[in-house]
Amino acid sequence: MRVDEKRSADAYRRGLWVHETLADSLRDAAAATPDRTALVDGDVRLSCRELHDRAVAVAQALMARMPAGSVVSFMLPNWYEAAVIYLGATLAGMVVNPILPSLRDHELSFILGDSDCRAVFVPASFNGFDYAAMLDRVTAAMTAPPEVVVVRGEAGAHTPYESLFGGAGTAVLPVLNADSVRMILYTSGTTGRPKGVLHTHNSIHALIRQIGEHWRVDAGDTFLVPSPIAHIGGSIYAFECPLLLGSTAVLMQRWDPDAAVGLMLGERVTHMAGATPFLDGLLAAAQRAGTQLPDLKVFICGGASVPPSLIRRATDYFEAATVSRVYGSTEVPVTTVGALGDTDHAADTDGRPGIAEIKLAGEEICARGPQMLVGYLHLADETEAFDEDGYFRTGDLGRWVDDGYLVVTGRAKDIIIRNGENISPKEIEDILIGHPGIAEIAIVGVPDERTGERACAVVVATDEPPPDVAGMRALLEEQGLARFKAPEQVAVWESLPKNDAGKVLKHRIRAELECR
Repeated sequence: MRVDEKRSADAYRRGLWVHETLADSLRDAAAATPDRTALVDGDVRLSCRELHDRAVAVAQALMARMPAGSVVSFMLPNWYEAAVIYLGATLAGMVVNPILPSLRDHELSFILGDSDCRAVFVPASFNGFDYAAMLDRVTAAMTAPPEVVVVRGEAGAHTPYESLFGGAGTAVLPVLNADSVRMILYTSGTTGRPKGVLHTHNSIHALIRQIGEHWRVDAGDTFLVPSPIAHIGGSIYAFECPLLLGSTAVLMQRWDPDAAVGLMLGERVTHMAGATPFLDGLLAAAQRAGTQLPDLKVFICGGASVPPSLIRRATDYFEAATVSRVYGSTEVPVTTVGALGDTDHAADTDGRPGIAEIKLAGEEICARGPQMLVGYLHLADETEAFDEDGYFRTGDLGRWVDDGYLVVTGRAKDIIIRNGENISPKEIEDILIGHPGIAEIAIVGVPDERTGERACAVVVATDEPPPDVAGMRALLEEQGLARFKAPEQVAVWESLPKNDAGKVLKHRIRAELECR
C-alpha cells in the first residue's frame, strides 16, 4: 500500500477519512432506520435491517470457509444478491472483487488466478449465457480453484447460493481497520493485462463524502443504477450511498431507456449517473413518454466522450435537473465533480476538481487525493504510474480553462471507452494478428455520437482476405473474450503509419479515420 503520512493525517482532519468502516455503517443503518428501503430490484425491496441480516449470514458462511483477507469475487448483473455478497464479504473482513458479467473465459481465468480468489459468485445463466458451464471450464484448468457459488438457478456441482443461509453461524465478526484494503477492481491497461486497483474503506468513504457534498444528495434521495455494479460507479451508488448517505438504490439488470423512465417516475428517482449512451437514451425515452422527470435533481455524465450538445439538450429538457460532465477513473474516482448549476461549463468542460488535486505535467493529467487507490495488486504495475509527489499519471491529456475548469482533450494511453467500458486494443490485436489474412493490425477508437467511441480495426492484408466485423467477433469469442471488445468497423489499408523506430502512429490513424 502507498501511504503518505502527511496527506493521511489531513484526510482524517477534514473528516474525509474516519475510523468507522462500511461494516459499522451497515450496523448503524440497521439499528437507526431498520425499515428504510435501501435497495430495490424489481419486486424485491430490501430494508436496512433485511440487508444487514442477510449480509451477516453470508459473512458467517464465508468465515467458515476461508480466512479473513481472502478475495471473494462476484460476477453478477445488477441484482440485489450482489449487495448482500458485497456487504457480507466486507463484514467478514474479506477483500471483495466485482467482475463484469460480460467477460468470458480468457479474462475470468486471469482475474481469478491473479487475485488468488477463494470464492466466486455467478448466475446460473444470464442473457442466454451459461455461467456455471464457463466456471466448470475455468476452474478445471486452475491448480487452486475457488469455490463457485451459483445464484438464481441450478448449481449443478457447485454451491447453491441459498445454502449459505441454512446454517446458524456464531463466529464473532472481525473488527475492521478503515485503512485496510477491502476491494480490488481490475482495469484494462495499455499492456493488455488487467491491473488490480486497490481501495480501502477510507478511500471509498472519501469518495462518497465528496458525492454527497457536490451532487446535492440528501437523505431519502433515490439513485437509479443501470451502470454495471462491477464498475466503481455502479458499485458506489448501489452498495455505498444507501448506507453512507441514506439514499435508496434502484437496480436495473439491463439498460432499457423506456423502462428506466417508468422506474424513475414510479420510484421518484432523484439521481442518476452514467456514460453517454445512458443520458442519450434517457432523454429520448423521456421525450417519447412526454415527461420531464420532475423528481430528477442531478444527472452525472462521464466514462466516455460526452458531446456538449447532449448536455445542453438534456439541461433544457429536464427542467428540474442539473446535468453535467465529470471526469475520473477507477484509480482516482470522481477526479472532477462537474459544474452543477453552470450550464456552459457543465457542457463544455469536465468541471472543477473536488477533493482531488490535479496538475498537468505537460499536457498529461496527474491527480491525487483521499479517494485515490492505495496501489495496484502487483508492485510491478506501479512502474511509472505515480510521480515523485504521489500523483497518479492518468495517461489522459487536458488543459485548464476559465480559472480552474478542466477539459480532457484526449488520451496518451491506448484505451478505447465504448458505452463506458474500457477496451484494451493490444489485447484484441494480439489475438487477431494470428488470422492468416492479417499481416498488420491497429485497433483505435474513433468518436461515436451514441457510444462515445467505436473500435475500428485497421488492417494490412496478406494474400488472403482479412476477416470482416462478424469474422473478428467470431474469432475473439472462440478465444473466450467478451463480445463488447470486438471491433465495430474494419478498414483495409496498404500500410500503417510508423515512426523511425517502427512504432505504429495511432494518432495519425485516428486523424485519418475521422477525416474520411
